[in-house]
Amino acid sequence: MTAVDAVAGSRDRARAAAGGRGAQLKLAARFAFREMRGGLSGFYIFLACITLGVASIAAVNSVSQMMTQGISDQGRAILGGDLRFALVQRTVSEPERAYLDSLGTVSTTIGMRSMARLPDGSDQSLVEVKAVGEGYPLYGTLVTQPAVPLPELLGERDGRFGAVVAQELLDRMGIAPGALLKLGSAELEIRGVVTAEPDLLSDGMNFAPRLLLSEAALATTGLMQPGSLIEHSYKVRLPAGADAEAISEQANERFPAAGWSVRTSDRAAPSLQRNIERFSQFLTLVGLTALIVGGVGVANAVNAYLDSKRQVIATFKSLGAGGTFVVTIYLIQIMTLALVGVALGLVLGALAPFATARFLESVIPVAASASIYPSALALAAVFGLLTSLAFALLPLGRTRDVPATALFREMSTAGNTGMRWSYLLGAIGLAAVIAALALAMADDRRIAGTFLVATAVAFLILRGVAWGIQLLARKMPRVGSTPLRLAIGNIHRPGALTASVVLSLGLGLTLLVTLAVIDNDLRREISTGLADRAPNFFFVDIQKDQIDPFRAEIDRLAPGSTLDAAPMLRGRITQLNGVDVAKIPIPAEGGWVLRGDRGVTYAPSLPENSNVTEGAWWPADYSGEPLVSFSAEEAGELGLKIGETLTVNVLGRDITAKIANFRTVEWESLSINFVMVFSPNTFAGAPHAWLATLSIPGASADTERAVLNGVTNAYPAVTTVRVKEALDAINGLIAQLALAIRAAAAVALVASVLVLSGALAAGNRNRIHDAVVLKTLGATRATLILAFTTEYMLLGLATAVFAIAAGALAAWFVVSSIMQLPYHFDPVVALTTLVVSLVLTVGFGLLGTWRVLGQKAAPVLRSL
Repeated sequence: MTAVDAVAGSRDRARAAAGGRGAQLKLAARFAFREMRGGLSGFYIFLACITLGVASIAAVNSVSQMMTQGISDQGRAILGGDLRFALVQRTVSEPERAYLDSLGTVSTTIGMRSMARLPDGSDQSLVEVKAVGEGYPLYGTLVTQPAVPLPELLGERDGRFGAVVAQELLDRMGIAPGALLKLGSAELEIRGVVTAEPDLLSDGMNFAPRLLLSEAALATTGLMQPGSLIEHSYKVRLPAGADAEAISEQANERFPAAGWSVRTSDRAAPSLQRNIERFSQFLTLVGLTALIVGGVGVANAVNAYLDSKRQVIATFKSLGAGGTFVVTIYLIQIMTLALVGVALGLVLGALAPFATARFLESVIPVAASASIYPSALALAAVFGLLTSLAFALLPLGRTRDVPATALFREMSTAGNTGMRWSYLLGAIGLAAVIAALALAMADDRRIAGTFLVATAVAFLILRGVAWGIQLLARKMPRVGSTPLRLAIGNIHRPGALTASVVLSLGLGLTLLVTLAVIDNDLRREISTGLADRAPNFFFVDIQKDQIDPFRAEIDRLAPGSTLDAAPMLRGRITQLNGVDVAKIPIPAEGGWVLRGDRGVTYAPSLPENSNVTEGAWWPADYSGEPLVSFSAEEAGELGLKIGETLTVNVLGRDITAKIANFRTVEWESLSINFVMVFSPNTFAGAPHAWLATLSIPGASADTERAVLNGVTNAYPAVTTVRVKEALDAINGLIAQLALAIRAAAAVALVASVLVLSGALAAGNRNRIHDAVVLKTLGATRATLILAFTTEYMLLGLATAVFAIAAGALAAWFVVSSIMQLPYHFDPVVALTTLVVSLVLTVGFGLLGTWRVLGQKAAPVLRSL
C-alpha cells in the first residue's frame, strides 16, 4: 500500500470510527489484505522459520503417537493375551492356576537367559531362551521359516527335541538349520528360523538372539534349578466383553501375596511406551528451541518490513489514525503470514509418519499404521502461533509510536522509538505461556524446566554478548587499517547487524555444541570408561553347592583374576510403610525401583565399594527383625526415611523389613550392586542362586574366549554374559538415538542459518547506502569486501566462543548432574563449532554483500 492508498482510505476510516470497534477491525483487515497484494517480499525467511519449527514439533509428536498407537492397537498380540501374569523364580500354586484357568484360555511361556553351545564345545553364545506351552500364541502369528506348524518344529523326533532360533544366532555361530545345539544338558536340533515373534516386545529388552523351544524340551535341559533366574508367564484370553482391568484388580485382591506382575493388553509394553514418550518430549523441546531461534528471524523480518512501511504508517498518523488502528493492520498481516507458515509446517509434520513408518518397523517390531494425528498437529500449531506473536509484539510496539514526521525523512525510525511496557509485558507473558505448555506436556518436568531455563538464560546472555561486542568495538582505539576501521565501525553503528547475527547463530550453535559433547561423552564412557572399569564377565545362576568349585575353576582358567560373588533373589516392592505401591504416585526419578522385580541380596557386612551415609549396619550375628539397607540416592528420590518399612514379595512370600541405613551405590562401575541389601536372617532357608563378576587384568581376547569356553562346558547351567558384548549392544542403541538427536540439532542449526540470512538481507538496505557513499569517496570494491569480511569474521568468532562456553557448561550439567558420568570436553567439538560459525557468517554475509557492492551509485545518491 502506498501513501496515496492511505489517503484514499481516510474517509472509510472516519466512517469506521463512528461505527465502533467491529467496524474498525473490519476496516483494518481490509487495509491489511489490500496491502498484502503486493506480495511477500521480505517475509520468505519469516515463513521458512515458522514452517521449520512447526514441522519439527509436529513430526516428532506425530511419529511418537503413531508408535504408541501401534503398540496400543496390537496390545493383545504384543502381550500375548488379554492379561499377562508374570512370576520370577517360581510357578503358580494350584489355587492360583485354578483361578487363572477359570478366567479363560491360558497359554504359558518360560523365559530365561542361558548359554547355547556346539556339541563339541568349540563355540557358544548367550541366548534368550523362551519355552512355550500348548496354544501359543493366543493372539498374533509366529512366523517361521519354513512355515510349518510350531508343534512339528519343536516336537520330539528321533530322541531329540527341535528348536527355532533367530538368524543372528546362526550367523554368530556359523551354522544352519539342521545343525545340533546343546542347551544345558540337552541336545536340540535347529529346525527353523524365527522371522516374526508377536509378543517379543512384552518380554522386555533382549541382549541376545532368541532360541524358542517347547516346555517339555526345557525340562530336559537341567536349567530349571531352585533359585534360577526364570520368569514364568501365564497369558490369558478372556471371554468377549470381560473387563481386563477389573479382573486384574480382583486377582491382586484375591491373592495379595502372589507377588505376580499383572499387565493388561493396553499396557503391553509400558517400558517401551515410556521411552518413546520421553524421547519424543526431548526432541519436542529441541524443536521448540529451533522455533524460538526462528522467532528471532520473525522479529527481524517484521522489523525490516515495518521499517519499509514507515511512510505509509506516518501517512495514517497524519490523517488521524490512532496507534492501535495501525498496529491492528500490521498484526493482521503478520498473523496471517504466521498462519500460512504454520499450515505449511503442519503439512510437513503430517507427512512424517507416512515417510518414517517403514523405517521404524525395521527398528521396533510394531506394525506402524501411519495416519493424521490431530493432537500432535494442534500442539505444534499452538507453539508456532504463540512464538510468532511473542516475537512480533516487540517491533509492533515500536510501530505504534512512529511519528508522523517520519513521512518527511528517509532515515529508519524503527530503532529510535521507545518500547511500550504493555507490548513488552505481552511478549513476556506469551513466552511464559509457551514455557508452561512445554512443562505441562513433559514427563520429567525437572529436565524440561532446566532445558527451558537454559534456553531463556542463553537468549538473555546472547543479548548481553551482542551489547558487549558493540561496547568493546565502540571503545576500541582508532586503527590505521581502513578495512579494519570500517569493520569495527559497522559492528557498533546504529542499525548494526551485531545483535541479529549473535542471536541467530548463538542459540543454534550452543544447542549443537551441547548435544555433540553429550553424545561424545556418552560414547566415550561406554566404549572406554565403562569398559575399563567394568568386569569382564557376569555369571548368573550359580547354584549354592557350586560356588566353591566354581571359584576353583575360575582360578584354574584365569590365574590372578578377581571373582566377586553374592547370593541373589528377585523381589518386587509391594508396600512402603504399609501402603500399596499401586496407590502411591510414582516419581519420575527413582520410580524405576517400584516398577517390576528387582534383584535383592543379603550380607552380614557392608559390601565393598559402599559407604553408609545414614543409619548403621547390623552386627554380623544379627538375628532380630528383618532389616534392609537401601540405596541412598533412590531412597532420597522416593522420600524414604530411616526406621520406615518396606514390603517385598520374594518367591510368593511378603517380607516386611525396617530400613536400617542408607548407603552409596556405584552403579556406573557395573560391579555387583543392589538397591536393597537385607540382613542374612531375612531369607534363611530360601532357595536362591549366586551372581558373580570376574575381572581379569589385561585380559586378551584369547583369554576371555578360554574362560568362556571353560565355564560353559564345565557348568552348562550357568549363564555367562561377556560385558563387552553387552556394551556393544548398548552402543548400537545409543547410535540410533544419536541419529535422531543430531537430526533435531540440525533443524535448530538450519533455523539459525535462515535467521542469519534474513538478518543480513534486512540490513542490506543500509549497506547499499554505506557502500555507495564509500565508493563515491574513493573506496575500492576490494577494500569494502575486506571490511565486510573482517566484520563477519569478528562476529562469527565472538559468537562461536560464546557457543562453545555455553554449550560446554550445559553439557557438563547434563553429563555430571543428570547422567552422573565423567565429563570430558573434546577440543574437536570446539574447533568444529568455530569453523561452522565462521563459514556461515562470512559465507552468508558475503553472498548478500556482493549484490550490495554491485549497486549503481546514481540511483542511490538521488534518494539521499
